[in-house]
Amino acid sequence: MTKDQITVWIVDMLHDMFELDKAKITPQSNLYSDLDIDSIDAVDIVVKLNQMTGKRIQPDVFRTVRTVQDVVDVLATLLQADAVNEKA
Repeated sequence: MTKDQITVWIVDMLHDMFELDKAKITPQSNLYSDLDIDSIDAVDIVVKLNQMTGKRIQPDVFRTVRTVQDVVDVLATLLQADAVNEKA
C-alpha cells in the first residue's frame, strides 16, 4: 500500500468516524487543533487502525502523532516492516 493510498484511507476513516469534511482533511491538518480530535478520539483512532490493519500500533508511537501525515507515516512504517518480515 502506497502512502497516497494510506492517505485516502485515513481521510475516509476520519470522515466516517467524526463526520469531518473531507476537503478540510489534508496531510498537514493537525488532528487536535484543525480537526478537533481529542485524546479519547485519538484512542478510538488507534483502536480502529488496529482493527483495520490487524497490526498493533504502540501507544508511545501514536503519542508523537500530530498531523494526518504523521498517521500516514506511522501506518506506512508499520505496514512496510510487516511486508519485510513476511518476505524473510
